[in-house]
Amino acid sequence: MINSPVLVLNQNYEPLNICKVRRAIVLLFRGKAEVLENGRGNLRAISGMFDVPSVIRLVYYIRRPRQQRRLTKVEVFNRDQYTCQYCGRESRELTLDHVIPRRRGGEHSWENVVSACIPCNRKKAGRTPAEARMPLLRKPRAPSNDGFYVPYQYLRLHTEWQKYLGS
Repeated sequence: MINSPVLVLNQNYEPLNICKVRRAIVLLFRGKAEVLENGRGNLRAISGMFDVPSVIRLVYYIRRPRQQRRLTKVEVFNRDQYTCQYCGRESRELTLDHVIPRRRGGEHSWENVVSACIPCNRKKAGRTPAEARMPLLRKPRAPSNDGFYVPYQYLRLHTEWQKYLGS
């Protein structure tokens, strides 16, 4: 329970980070944050019982520069919500597929890379989706750079976060 994720919001309620319960409790005890959501149980300590926080808000404002997301496997899987973009099957065993194969001039970019399950990737082989008769479920695009984003698996487990994330 001490290693569970906690959503950290800036003073203006903008999502800032995800930390562990242990770090959140330290921020709370030092007076640097306040609890907005709890309810994941209690934590026993020598001095008593404490609610385990799920969402905390800093009492001061943090300025952070916006950074571009890097094109990595995990980022593509998160963008596609761990779903094959050809058959729609949700899986943890995915591969990256270039919509237009690299050997045919396709780039390694957000707009040309999608998640694919192993059978679909083998079936498509070195062809385009039209040639393989395998249409894409969604057109690939670069993720928006709104500063912070929560990995897909956290959104599924922590529905109480959604009202603070605008999704």
